Amino acid sequence: MSELRIYADGSAQLLQRVTDGQTIAASLAAINVTFERWQADRKLDATTSNDDIIAAYRPSVDRLMKQYAFQSVDVISLRPDHPEREMLRNKFLSEHTHSDFEVRFFVDGRGLFFIHDQGKVYGLLCEAGDLISVPAHVRHWFDMGARPDFKCIRLFTTPEGWVANYTGDDIAKRFPRFDDYLASHAA
Repeated sequence: MSELRIYADGSAQLLQRVTDGQTIAASLAAINVTFERWQADRKLDATTSNDDIIAAYRPSVDRLMKQYAFQSVDVISLRPDHPEREMLRNKFLSEHTHSDFEVRFFVDGRGLFFIHDQGKVYGLLCEAGDLISVPAHVRHWFDMGARPDFKCIRLFTTPEGWVANYTGDDIAKRFPRFDDYLASHAA
């Protein structure tokens, strides 16, 4: 189940825990982050091609592409046996920004986004069916876990806009990593 945890940024004290999708969306909209839940228009499985995955969500993809002038869409998949999983995970564990939106729709699996804004940190566990869109220049980090297992649709205005610009703040070290978060999520 998707979950939003809101923390004080200085102490990492938990202020609020939300699992209702509408409340998650409203809480994140207050900081200009979009959270939506999408449904495929057909059954998907592990053998579904990337083109067919995008086609299954075409109305939602097209709506966002038009609304934000996105120029391209693709599908990325990362599995527990990926030889570069540790390097890829470490690339996004520190607080950073992008000069473009970071848009991820989880076709399957899950990942943990943290957004640092207005004196708070918003930890969002995204699961299959969840879309998150973090605007340009918003401080955040992402943890896919030690054994990543997800497939996502990504949207871009330009691929160059998705380069991580690290803030130099070590705030991410004060918050739970994916595996610890999942252990407490199940509790």
